[in-house]
Amino acid sequence: METEVIAIDPVTPRRGPLARAVEVLRRGGLVAFPTETVYGLGANALDIAAVAKIFAAKGRPATNPIIVHVASSEQVSEVAAQWPPLAQALAERFWPGPLTLVLPKNPSINDIVTGGGDTVAVRLPAHPVARGLIRAAGLPIAAPSANLSTRVSPTRAEHVLRGLAGCIDLLLDGGPTAGGLESTVLDLTTTPPMLLRPGLVSPQEIEEVIGPIQRLRIPDILLPSSPARSPGMLRRHYAPSVPLECLSASRPRVEALCRAGLRVGWLTLGPAARDEQSGLFAIELPADPAGYSSQLYAALHTLEALAPDWIVVELPPDGEAWLAVRDRLRRAATEPIRQFGIGRP
Repeated sequence: METEVIAIDPVTPRRGPLARAVEVLRRGGLVAFPTETVYGLGANALDIAAVAKIFAAKGRPATNPIIVHVASSEQVSEVAAQWPPLAQALAERFWPGPLTLVLPKNPSINDIVTGGGDTVAVRLPAHPVARGLIRAAGLPIAAPSANLSTRVSPTRAEHVLRGLAGCIDLLLDGGPTAGGLESTVLDLTTTPPMLLRPGLVSPQEIEEVIGPIQRLRIPDILLPSSPARSPGMLRRHYAPSVPLECLSASRPRVEALCRAGLRVGWLTLGPAARDEQSGLFAIELPADPAGYSSQLYAALHTLEALAPDWIVVELPPDGEAWLAVRDRLRRAATEPIRQFGIGRP
């Protein structure tokens, strides 16, 4: 299969590209499209065979559920069996936007979408292309991130093609996404509600609307063989194809790796001279959480394309403002690969 790529205006998407994408979705194909978080890989959520193609293209574990995207709060009834008052309050504050709500599923949603569970994760995206596509299709769209399973999520069209070219039917190229990290996921089937995945909507913002929520403990994060209530709960996720480690003081580690003759990618919060002759590829990221979030995945894609032996990330500060970033970095980090004879410092 050759993946068709169509450029689309991210602010005012034209009817033609959307109509072409709708045609693909209605015949059971896969369409990658931009959201305000990352690029999603969409299929008709009511078509079992189409959703199965998502799992096949991504190499996604069957126990890892897929978020269902809707065009309005009213459309939630097509996929969820209940719409509690807490959901209404959160939707009024954060929808459209990067907040996913876990609710009891409607029988119309097959177990393949929910990873075999009895709940469904639902989101109303804010990106004009995503919303326009769902409205034009008249269907709920199941859409995880448009990348190979466990790899770094895509924030640009070229990131999608790097992993999925030839595996999907159509890519709507709307330029870089703004948010850079995946949506916050909140489970409303527990009392109090539980934060399953931190994201662009902070726990503090949620609690200002509905009161205290639970935080998922690290030991509760699931292995691939366990059914999940939400995407983004696997221990290994959001990871480049080369070893990555995170350190509070990263410079000494980077210098030691370079002295050992390794090609090193380095993400840092402070100034860092790029010295490609010595095998050092450094990228300085913004020191504010929103700026860092918007650029993190793009920076990891850039470093991965340079094929370093090792990536070192300087850990950003602790605290809830950095919760989503640190969550992604923790899951992306690998145990040191011993082939270079170098372990943790």
